[in-house]
Amino acid sequence: MKRGRLRVYLGAAPGVGKTYAMLGEARRRVDRGTDVVIGFAETHGRTHTADMMAGLETVPRRTVNHRGALLDEMDLDAVLRRRPKVVLVDELAHTNVPGSRNAKRWEDVEELLDAGIDVISTVNIQHLESVNDVVEKITGVPQRETVPDSVVRAADQVELVDMSAEALRRRLAHGNVYAADKIDAALSNYFREGNLTALRELALLWVADKVDDALLGYRRRHDITGTWEARERVIVALTGGPEGEQLVRRAARIAARSGSGDLLALHVSRSDGLTAADPTHLTHQHQLVESLGGSYHQLLGDDVPETLLSFARAENATQLVLGDSRRPRWATFFAPPGIGLRTIRASGDIDVHIVSHAHAGAGRRLPVGTGALSLRRRVQGYVLGLVLPMLLTLALLPVDHTLNLVSDVLLFLLLVVVVALVGGVGPALLAAALGSFLLNYFFTAPVHTLTIGDTNNALALFVYVLVATMVSSVVDVAARRTRQAARAVAESHILASLAAMPLTSSQDLAALLERFRESLSLTSVSYLEKTDGAWHLVGSAGQDPAGAPEQADTKVAAGSDTILALKGRGLAPEDTRVAAAFAARTSQAVHQIRLAEEAARAAPLAEANKVRTALLAAVGHDLRTPLAAAKAVVSGMRSEDVDLSPEDRRELLCTADGALDTLAGLVDSLLDLSRLQAGALPIHLSPVLIEDVIAGALDDFTVAARPFRLDLTADLPPTLVDAALLERVVVNVLSNAQRYSPPDRPPVVRAGAVLDRVEIRVVDTGPGIPAAEYERVFLPFQRLGDHDNSTGVGLGLALARGLVEAMGGTLDPEETPGGGLTMVISLPVADGDIGGPDLGIRERVG
Repeated sequence: MKRGRLRVYLGAAPGVGKTYAMLGEARRRVDRGTDVVIGFAETHGRTHTADMMAGLETVPRRTVNHRGALLDEMDLDAVLRRRPKVVLVDELAHTNVPGSRNAKRWEDVEELLDAGIDVISTVNIQHLESVNDVVEKITGVPQRETVPDSVVRAADQVELVDMSAEALRRRLAHGNVYAADKIDAALSNYFREGNLTALRELALLWVADKVDDALLGYRRRHDITGTWEARERVIVALTGGPEGEQLVRRAARIAARSGSGDLLALHVSRSDGLTAADPTHLTHQHQLVESLGGSYHQLLGDDVPETLLSFARAENATQLVLGDSRRPRWATFFAPPGIGLRTIRASGDIDVHIVSHAHAGAGRRLPVGTGALSLRRRVQGYVLGLVLPMLLTLALLPVDHTLNLVSDVLLFLLLVVVVALVGGVGPALLAAALGSFLLNYFFTAPVHTLTIGDTNNALALFVYVLVATMVSSVVDVAARRTRQAARAVAESHILASLAAMPLTSSQDLAALLERFRESLSLTSVSYLEKTDGAWHLVGSAGQDPAGAPEQADTKVAAGSDTILALKGRGLAPEDTRVAAAFAARTSQAVHQIRLAEEAARAAPLAEANKVRTALLAAVGHDLRTPLAAAKAVVSGMRSEDVDLSPEDRRELLCTADGALDTLAGLVDSLLDLSRLQAGALPIHLSPVLIEDVIAGALDDFTVAARPFRLDLTADLPPTLVDAALLERVVVNVLSNAQRYSPPDRPPVVRAGAVLDRVEIRVVDTGPGIPAAEYERVFLPFQRLGDHDNSTGVGLGLALARGLVEAMGGTLDPEETPGGGLTMVISLPVADGDIGGPDLGIRERVG
């Protein structure tokens, strides 16, 4: 079945008009005769959006009873049965009610697409996984509902619904986004002009990257190699020399001038025999590039300019930055053109910047050999092998009477060595053969004949040919060995960087495969695993990856049932070692990733087991004591040997009641802590006034009556919490403060607003604890120092922190000025959730 097409309307913030634009597109399609239905659309009480829904067919929603609350969700099965051509599904990042077939709405969308139904959806930039942390830093509001970037990037169309910060704030002020009672809080918190401008820039940049990916894909599909200057993309070539950091910074400034230019650094591991790059310099330059927001790449290449330009054209680069040559100035008159000049000549429409630096013209270390001989040098060698013997003959004929045959042979031998150095063994043998003929014909008696009359002359010519052949062979072997050594150095650099790569997630696996693809200039690399007789794609890099071995141009075994499937070109013999190393490393990476996933799944079990072990150690005294007291009371009252007065019976019943209350409290705490760790404790969030919570906590306060002081700021904003659970937290923290406060200095309970948070501070002036021991006080089943085991199992602060974190807050200790301990409970204000109207569910599991 043909997969459906996905269209996503992306916005920078709530209220920019994503749902309105989606409904407008639906109306246009309905007018064209397309079968369109609404699977789920949320108006948030906005009248204009509700008017746009009028007249469009809507699939009835599914009502779910979740812990006593009736919640509406999209009826996925009903939409699949209806099978429209297009379905509207609002709020792509929405979390479905627990117990639904899919945990996330984007997973529902995937099912619809697989069924061949086109989907139109909406999402805000703050819900994209890659920028979630950035948005929290900008706005101070964590977004708990996210959607993987890959889902939105895979959409056939992503349309930005854009609006300036000023226009959105006006729309909000006019009541077109939220109800009147929320407008002031929204304008002064999430919808500040700076926040909206930053979110708008994030959205624009994300969409620009998506468009850029689409452009690169189009260019690859149509084999377009010319540069399209749609966006500045600057590549800096790094040789591993000391000038690299200067080049990187210069390239970063060039990229920054365009406002949104990309910076890419490329190091070509050369195989032309030049001394290897300094790995220390390359490491520092790699780190510098990434710190400047660029990306680092490393390729193997025999011809550095060609490799550099091929990479630049593949990345649609507009500018290249190269350093000035480190060769001495005098060397340029005798050596072939350098990398910079050859790159400029072949760059075409790519601008090339040659940057001067302190090391330019200062020379470099001597090469370890001349490397493999290029076709150009071999052609030059054959030309010299033909021309130089003739020129030498013409030069020697006028002075032949002053030289003997030995001198002539030595001069011709020198000529053969020169030709061998230039062109290798083939041209040298040609020069030797031609030289022996010319020596015999012109300089060996009898001259002008091919006859040799003197044995010494014959021996001289034979030795000449033998030496010329040996010298040519030695030069050629040296060139080959030099090339192999340089190739090994380049491979060692790539393998060293391969070994240093962290491999703990699927992103690391994708980066590893991308490194392999770049290193060997492949179109795509796929890691395939055979399970149950069928091949499955585990990870890939590049365009159009192979999904089965038969789709690949080359296959490299990575294990008994795993292979790397390569597309783009066949592997040269010298590439097999690198390919085998990457295959082994990839197989190891997959194994490590799966082990890490298993460890992550086992961690909660290990923690739960640790809790159970600690519980067994704690119940020996703390649970048995009240149980034993209650048991003793009941046994005494049942005894027929003791005649109890009514006063005695009342006293015994009070003792039993207190013991059972203590036991019930301990069991409740244990159960709540267990539910928290299992993620099953129901948390009912609602706007609550802190004054009401503290008043309720004081009503439930059961610690022996001791004084404390209240210091509450007036007109505190409401907080988004579970009132009953917060009361328990305050009771636990205040009980702990009273236990350690001196009688003449009672604890203080303060509350105030700090930015978009409300803080409750419980201050005591007791002995305090060292800062290094702060976290230990939150461990269950113990108290710091374990001095007193008569008042519980040490769950108070552990449970209090767990409850606060489940409500989206924090509980942290601080040192009280002058001595003592201050417990700070920080909670989000109710309007702090204003940026996430797509949350939908206010009841969630902590």
